[in-house]
Amino acid sequence: MRTFACLLALATAPAALGADPSPRERTFRFTYATTITDLPTDTTARVWLPVPPSNDEQSSRIEKMPAGAKISYDPVNDNHYLYFEAKPSADGKLSIETVYRVKRYELKGLTETYPVSDDRIKRFLEPDSVVPITGKPLKLLAGKTLPADPKDKARVLYDVVNSHMKYDKSKPGWGRGDAVWACDSGFGNCTDFHSLFISLARSRKIPAKFEIGFPLPEKRGTGEVPGYHCWAKFWLEGKGWVPVDISEANKHPELKRYYFGSLTEDRVAFSRGRDLVLEPKQDGPPLNFFVHPYAEVDGKPHSDATIQKKFTYEDLP
Repeated sequence: MRTFACLLALATAPAALGADPSPRERTFRFTYATTITDLPTDTTARVWLPVPPSNDEQSSRIEKMPAGAKISYDPVNDNHYLYFEAKPSADGKLSIETVYRVKRYELKGLTETYPVSDDRIKRFLEPDSVVPITGKPLKLLAGKTLPADPKDKARVLYDVVNSHMKYDKSKPGWGRGDAVWACDSGFGNCTDFHSLFISLARSRKIPAKFEIGFPLPEKRGTGEVPGYHCWAKFWLEGKGWVPVDISEANKHPELKRYYFGSLTEDRVAFSRGRDLVLEPKQDGPPLNFFVHPYAEVDGKPHSDATIQKKFTYEDLP
């Protein structure tokens, strides 16, 4: 479990990240702003925001958050959430801004090498609502002989997904992270790539998990971040988690080898897991994944179409 203190102070250095003793790093301010509209003025909205964790890949400090907000912890997925209740203004709007100072490290090799409980490992072998461990996705492995070594096996699955999929958002249906849909369509975004990988990995008894956050352009400076990005990790017993970013490998074939076991520092992670039950518990159904603001009014989810979002970054010395 991450302590609340981790969120309020920057860590001094990353844990060992593998063979490279000097991973690249990046320090930046990340502003997470949203305006929720079409709110009844006579009600109180419940609002949840994801909070970037502090761990051996990044350190995060809150510089600004909404008045009255509290940070809660989800022990099942090892996530922190920012939660508050507020009444909208007279025009039915609620504007929110949270600012984080983040230091992110390039990840090369194993991460989170501390012991993981048997219960959590078991969870990372189970299906999610749109990430099955049986059925159609497994047809991609028909006729293939997989290596016995888990890491070598995961590399084959990485290559299978990369070969089967094309990073393409020009047609409708992408972005739900539905492994069966990804298998059928052969295209999609990062959620689709990594859901298919997790489905295949878990089907072959390799624990795997989903992480989501935001990408930053490689060039330092300031700017707006247009959308989220996600990746996956698989567990090597007694060693730790190995990251993969298959959608980036698909977009940049020259980096295919790099993205099996490495992640650039040009990103920030916000949450992990699928089918999320928030803390405090939401009245609506579990969230498919959590990177955008989530709000409820009168016990019902408020339409995402009424939630305006703006994410910006500013590199710091």
